[in-house]
Amino acid sequence: MKLVKNLLIAAAVLGLSSFVAAQVANDVDKGAKDTAHATKKAAKKTGHATKKAATTTGHDTAKAADKTADATETAGKKTGHGVKKGAKAVGHGVKKGAEKTENTVK
Repeated sequence: MKLVKNLLIAAAVLGLSSFVAAQVANDVDKGAKDTAHATKKAAKKTGHATKKAATTTGHDTAKAADKTADATETAGKKTGHGVKKGAKAVGHGVKKGAEKTENTVK
């Protein structure tokens, strides 16, 4: 009788251990699938954010280039105007100096 009892206990332990092993394998498989799903989702979000950032960067770069071009054009105009004024002033001074020289020579 004791032998039968021990055999029943051994059979129960073996059956329980195989059930536990199957459950562990099932849990590991589910965890791996969950991880794969989360990784795929994160990769999609990262890709979307990267694309959006690149688009925004491109737009901002184009805006900055336009502003730089406008500022350069304005600076060029101001420089040209300043040079023109300076040349007029120098010309006027030269003319006055020449008139004074002429008056002195006479």
